Amino acid sequence: MRGSIKPWAVVAAIPLPPLGVFLDRGIGAPFWLTCMLTIAAFVPGMIFALFLTTVSPAA
Repeated sequence: MRGSIKPWAVVAAIPLPPLGVFLDRGIGAPFWLTCMLTIAAFVPGMIFALFLTTVSPAA
């Protein structure tokens, strides 16, 4: 299922952006960046998480 959107990650990214990124990509730089954005302001963290969960990672 590589390259496909994980629906549960997208759903989780709305109320808890870091959780959505964790379910999609694991713990790494995108996860920590999402955590920082969510702490700073919720909406940018949510937008970034939705972007990461709907765009497939570069190979």
